[in-house]
Amino acid sequence: MKRNIGTLDMTLRLIAGATFGAIGFFNNPVVSGGLSKVIVACFALLLLATGLLRYCPLYPLIGVNTCKSSR
Repeated sequence: MKRNIGTLDMTLRLIAGATFGAIGFFNNPVVSGGLSKVIVACFALLLLATGLLRYCPLYPLIGVNTCKSSR
């Protein structure tokens, strides 16, 4: 699997994933229902996983590569 996520993209995904994870985990009035917490948690996991793996399966489909050197 070739990397297609650059450093800035990775950092933003990890920050956003941690933020959405905190929103879904703590008792937040923005996300109050059970289903909405599950959706936010899944979105947070998706962002964290793609950030840590440095690979986004959607990027090849739309022709995007933010990584300067793909390994």
